[in-house]
Amino acid sequence: MAGNPFFAPSNLPYELPPFADIREEHYLPAFERGMAEQLAEVDAIASNPEPATFDNTIAALERSGRILDRTATAFFTVCGSNSTDRTMEIEKEISPQLTRHSDAILLNRALWARIKQVTTEDPEESWLLEKYRDDFVRAGADLSEPEQERLRELNEALSKLSTEFAQSLLKASTDSALVVTDPKELDGFDEARIESLRKDDTYVLPLLNFTAQPALSQLTDRDVRRRLYELSVGRAPGNFELAARMAALRAERAALLGFPDHASYVVADQTAKTVEAVEEMLGQLVGPAVRNARREAEALAEQAGFEIEPWDWPYYSEKVRQARYDFDAAAMRPYFELGRVYRDGIFFAAGKLYGVTFTERPDLGGYHPDVTVFEVFDEDGSRLGLFALDPYARPTKRGGAWMNNLVDQSFLIGQLPVVINNLNVTKPASGPTLLTYDEVSTAFHEFGHALHGLFSQVRFPRVSGTRVPRDFVEYPSQVNEMWVTWPEVLANYARHHETGEPMPAELVEKLKAAQKFNQGFKTVEYLAATLLDWAWHRLAPGETVADPEAFEAAALEAAQIAVPQVRPRYRTNYFAHIFSGGYSAGYYSYIWSEVLDAESVEWFKENGGLTRANGDHFRRELLSRGGSLDPLTAFRNFRGREPGIQPLLARRGLD
Repeated sequence: MAGNPFFAPSNLPYELPPFADIREEHYLPAFERGMAEQLAEVDAIASNPEPATFDNTIAALERSGRILDRTATAFFTVCGSNSTDRTMEIEKEISPQLTRHSDAILLNRALWARIKQVTTEDPEESWLLEKYRDDFVRAGADLSEPEQERLRELNEALSKLSTEFAQSLLKASTDSALVVTDPKELDGFDEARIESLRKDDTYVLPLLNFTAQPALSQLTDRDVRRRLYELSVGRAPGNFELAARMAALRAERAALLGFPDHASYVVADQTAKTVEAVEEMLGQLVGPAVRNARREAEALAEQAGFEIEPWDWPYYSEKVRQARYDFDAAAMRPYFELGRVYRDGIFFAAGKLYGVTFTERPDLGGYHPDVTVFEVFDEDGSRLGLFALDPYARPTKRGGAWMNNLVDQSFLIGQLPVVINNLNVTKPASGPTLLTYDEVSTAFHEFGHALHGLFSQVRFPRVSGTRVPRDFVEYPSQVNEMWVTWPEVLANYARHHETGEPMPAELVEKLKAAQKFNQGFKTVEYLAATLLDWAWHRLAPGETVADPEAFEAAALEAAQIAVPQVRPRYRTNYFAHIFSGGYSAGYYSYIWSEVLDAESVEWFKENGGLTRANGDHFRRELLSRGGSLDPLTAFRNFRGREPGIQPLLARRGLD
């Protein structure tokens, strides 16, 4: 197709995808050409008569597939953030084709034979070579022809099911929304929030992608809370069956590749290495978390005057928090205006730590008018890359918050990074966007991922930025959350959106005093989701689940994490992380990373906090390295010792 914007590198700064020029009809031709071009490049590498070297084999693979990379990056960014019926159709069509394409490369016997011949003395090249060899072995390169054929079938089936799961969940966020006709039923919301939910003669509150909807802490009508909660846990019921089928297929694939179950297959490629290491760490947390949650439940029942149900917990936890700590989370919102949080909070902290500056580029756009683009400069004025922000929720956007690269940093390709953060903040009908404290924490968290991408200084795209093991990728972003309440940072951004007055010191102190409250609930709901993920992916090959909801309940009981008032943060039917998001048998990674995060926060505090010296050390030893060396080696180079669990237990009040 003439004029297809994917057929040549973007001429925009930093090769930002030219979203204004991209039409839906461009995607399929670009995918087709991109896959054909990369397969031709791979065949040329595999059949090269010259002896195999790192440059003509591994580096050549790193250079291959540029059209496909540009197309897939732009397409899946739009699918997650601004989907349409047509992009959903294209996704269903293209996902199994991309799986077949990946298998055609990773199961190419001539290419695999050539990779095994490559040698190199360069440390970064040696590390990447081992990553490639591991990729090929884990993808089935050493299997027999019949085994590889079955593997292809499994991979394609899983790709289709994953897409179906994700699209069903996206549709359910609006189809299962809470709809009321009387605004009095939304008592607890302010007038601006209620008005933002108006749809003709009704008020529509869409679901966010976790069990305990944030609105449950505000809505005063108990029956409305119950309805909202039941809509949340019951959404996309067809996804239970999809999940069970995926878990069975993953178990079969793991056995084909020589592993006892899918969890064992996954963790072998992570920093944890073994299922025993994960289970040992989780086992240290379950008992203390459950005890804390039960104590909290007693306090909530005392406040409510009756035994609370799951839909009551968020509401009465705020009541207890107010009574016990004289702290009202809603009182903080006027001090958290979106633009100021970024400009005077997130960007300010990054400037203090790393010397970077941000300049808005209104001449550069995204796939939606809500996207804002910033150019990022280092202290010496040199260009670092672009940061894009898409803060608002909409029906065409999946739930949650995330970061992804639009362009990977790579010295080999000659590219600087372009990264984007997505949030799901409710857009007001008018006036300023005021955030909750949790939304501010999420913004700092996702920006930690962005810094990991922006500060990448590696040669090869395969190990650029956040391309590290799943159980390490959350670590730098969780560290960045420490600056939310750091006094110098908070004083700079937490100002009343009307008066400009700083947040009262007593409100800040009440926040800090109240932060450990409800940690039992938060830890249990997280661990319950983690252990549910683990149960699905410790299934043995051939083991099937006839009743997924009964399996879910039994798994939580067996893990001793079943607290009646606290459901998992994600139930099976909307657990997008593990059934459509790449975290299968990997949801433990958040708490695994938090062990490293808690250690790192202690290091920053011991060494003076928000200083350039500290930021430069963290950037040099960890953020800039991407996946170009062993992650725990990078951690030790930064921290100076092995990680321990005690700082995490203390942080969560579990010690």
